[in-house]
Amino acid sequence: MIRTFLVTAALALGATASHAAEPIEGNWKTASGETAAIGKCGSAYCVTLKTGKHAGKQIGRLSGKDGEYSGEITDPAEDKTYSGSGSVSGNSLKMKGCVMTIFCKSQTWTRL
Repeated sequence: MIRTFLVTAALALGATASHAAEPIEGNWKTASGETAAIGKCGSAYCVTLKTGKHAGKQIGRLSGKDGEYSGEITDPAEDKTYSGSGSVSGNSLKMKGCVMTIFCKSQTWTRL
């Protein structure tokens, strides 16, 4: 009976560890090859380009937790802001920007 309990407890702990929060903070390589830094800014996370033509420009502000984030994303080339979201899975961040929630574009960034 104790053996069954220990096996069950070990399986439960393993399942809990696999559902741990996926942090969005850090440096990411964008789809265009630039580097973006994501860090806390108040109660949200700010996305700032670190390299490229628009280095230093904040291009997003997202809120959320557990690997799912939403807020606003700006296309730096056109200087237009869209509703956006980000979903972290391991070392990948799927960023998505939408106009009227039906015209969307997404790209995947890689953690550096």
